[in-house]
Amino acid sequence: MISDSIQIAPKPQQPLKLSRSNLSLFVAIHALALLSPWFFSWSALGVMLFLHWLCGSIGICLGYHRLLTHRSFKVPKPLEYIITTIGALALQGGPIFWVSGHRLHHAHTEDIDQDPYSAKRGFWWSHMLWLIYPRQEIFNYETYKRFAPDLERDPYYRWLNQNFIILQVALGLLLFALGGWSFVIYGIFLRSVLLWHSTWLINSATHIRGYRTFDTEDNAGNLWWAALLTYGEGWHNNHHAHPRVAKAGLKWWEIDVTWWAIKVLQSLSLAKNVVMP
Repeated sequence: MISDSIQIAPKPQQPLKLSRSNLSLFVAIHALALLSPWFFSWSALGVMLFLHWLCGSIGICLGYHRLLTHRSFKVPKPLEYIITTIGALALQGGPIFWVSGHRLHHAHTEDIDQDPYSAKRGFWWSHMLWLIYPRQEIFNYETYKRFAPDLERDPYYRWLNQNFIILQVALGLLLFALGGWSFVIYGIFLRSVLLWHSTWLINSATHIRGYRTFDTEDNAGNLWWAALLTYGEGWHNNHHAHPRVAKAGLKWWEIDVTWWAIKVLQSLSLAKNVVMP
């Protein structure tokens, strides 16, 4: 059971400091993604769409989020490692970093000091500025590892948290071997940018807009177009009302592609102890 009483020592008086390295990385990858019209091919587009789904739905939504952060279901440990490795390929940080931040988000939703991407700091802060002006209590490993002790005890997760970039380089080399720079531009850079912004919309847009089925203490809403872009994560009011439930889309018309994947695993007896409403 994940504790809801996670605490950090907020330092609201400390000025935010721009991370030039983070900013340079984001600018460079966005710039390379803008080259995609000059490298277009239908096969490259297909690679991008497949990797967007694989890294986004299976890696981030199913793996990092519902499996690791909330423990909404269980899978055999080898399969958990595979799914988490796919999540690391999304280029959204290692599993300990991602899970720690999201657990803090749920424990202190929209608190200006203790929620890493509090929407009360504004749309752009919750969308991406929290990554460009990183706070040490959120980004320092010795601090944030305390919020995911179950993962920090695992040697493979510790290695993956520090070395996930290596996997991206290996994937880039594989894509280059299969389809040249076209596959690299679409499969690494364009895919990463589109997946970043769709994931970040859950931190930003769904805490500003959307209908509310449940009367929660935060402003999380159900936003249909965000749900389509994020394989079901946009039903955010549902999720904040019942964070450990494996299914985010609770009404018949609330499409939840990630839940379909969990159901497939369940039908194969690979997903067990699936938490339902």
